[in-house]
Amino acid sequence: MKKIITIARQYGSGGREIGRKLAEAYGIPFYDNEIISRAAKETGFAEAAFKNVEDKATNSLLYSIAMGMNVFSHQEIGFTGLSLDDRIFLAQSNVIRKVAEEGPCIIVGKCADYILKDRENVINLFISASVDFRINRSIQIDSLPEKKAAEIVLKKDKSRANYYKYHSGERWDNVLNYDMAIRSDLCGIDGTVECIKAYLDKI
Repeated sequence: MKKIITIARQYGSGGREIGRKLAEAYGIPFYDNEIISRAAKETGFAEAAFKNVEDKATNSLLYSIAMGMNVFSHQEIGFTGLSLDDRIFLAQSNVIRKVAEEGPCIIVGKCADYILKDRENVINLFISASVDFRINRSIQIDSLPEKKAAEIVLKKDKSRANYYKYHSGERWDNVLNYDMAIRSDLCGIDGTVECIKAYLDKI
């Protein structure tokens, strides 16, 4: 495997687990929260600041105003310069480019597909699943309370979509932006890993 694999995923679809299993199968590095830890160490920002930034993006318009920049032109508004969250995004972007330079790897989330869009050796995946599958999995894996699980799952998806839209100007769930889109509920987590491997081994 000589490619950089990025994985965007709906909340509860198992994208992180799928990415980790793919990395183990190919013997290549896996990056998720590792990106956060490395970016925090390089910038001096607290890791908590990186972990919370995506959750703030529930409303795209309010998020854009709060961040102090225009979604599409990325021109600064006012005199405050880049917001903390924008600086955090740039720090994460720098780390993502560095790990991509270091060799084949798998990167989950964090707009990695957009950040690495100019590289030729990148394969972008999108993992989705039915809402019921994601709710049930989130209750089992993430211990979400049953009564609030559906609300949390949909809110997480909205946050990810708005965060992606803000930074890229693109729709996060537009499958045309990805090389492969696959539903993990149709053949299970391990089956999805095998399907993706079959695809990657052919290209």
